[in-house]
Amino acid sequence: MAYYKNGNYLIQEQGLEFDALHAPGAIAPLSGIYRCEGCGNSAVSTKGHALPPQNHHQHSILAGAVQWRLVVKAHYA
Repeated sequence: MAYYKNGNYLIQEQGLEFDALHAPGAIAPLSGIYRCEGCGNSAVSTKGHALPPQNHHQHSILAGAVQWRLVVKAHYA
């Protein structure tokens, strides 16, 4: 889960990029904070670099597979 103190620095969007799930080690399509759909942990990744691999963290098999979802997209001016 990602946390923030001041919501004035965030803008809500409804883009499809927030719906896509990405495999461990896949190339990040955008820079930002990604959330593991299985356990809820988060990681920062940069566009064009690999998302955390399968062995980045372990969680119960009951939590499901490691799949990364973009939850906070970085903005470039």
